Amino acid sequence: MEKVINIHIKKLPEGVFLATSDDIQGLVAQGRTVAETLEIARDVIKKLIESRSKPILRAHKIKKSFDYPLVVNI
Repeated sequence: MEKVINIHIKKLPEGVFLATSDDIQGLVAQGRTVAETLEIARDVIKKLIESRSKPILRAHKIKKSFDYPLVVNI
């Protein structure tokens, strides 16, 4: 599945580029060129999404009813 993520790119005084996003919390990527920064941002986004998709299992008794976040790729 493909999704459009809005990326903010800013050139820093040090001459490098910084990518952040309001769409993906925690995204911070830095590169020497815009292309390199976007490539790094793409990899970071994939890792952030993968880490959020894994269920968190807790070692306690399961109640008769509970809420569980289910991720479905459509």
